[in-house]
Amino acid sequence: MSHALNDDREHTAESRRRPSRGAAPSSRDQYFAAQAPSRFGLPDPATLLVNLARCVVEVLAGVRGLDQLSRWVTDDVYRHLLKRVVLASRARAITGGTVRRPQLTVGEPRITFPRDNAIEAVVVVHQRTRSRAVAIRLESFDGRWRASAINVL
Repeated sequence: MSHALNDDREHTAESRRRPSRGAAPSSRDQYFAAQAPSRFGLPDPATLLVNLARCVVEVLAGVRGLDQLSRWVTDDVYRHLLKRVVLASRARAITGGTVRRPQLTVGEPRITFPRDNAIEAVVVVHQRTRSRAVAIRLESFDGRWRASAINVL
């Protein structure tokens, strides 16, 4: 009897020293840990996609400041758009083009859902002389949508 009692005491002392691998985290740890984002708690992305497409074309045309988009895009997208803005302004300076607000008609976005927390969409922007496709990838970030990729074709 005493032998079995000693084994139990050693087992409980050893389990206190070393956490078990299969132990579930406490509810407090789960609450404060990184939460898996989901598109279901976020607003409808269609309005944001239409406005982002319009704003990106206006930024490239030189009539809107890129800083106005900084809240809605990631740092990588911001840097990519900044390079495009510099190239577009250089091209306008060489050709003697003027900055004019483009007359735009923005189409309805075509949206796909590759993952639960991401949206990929294409928005066609029609101008007088040509149409452009704006491809946008939105990812949920801190309870809102942020563009992690924007390409103007």
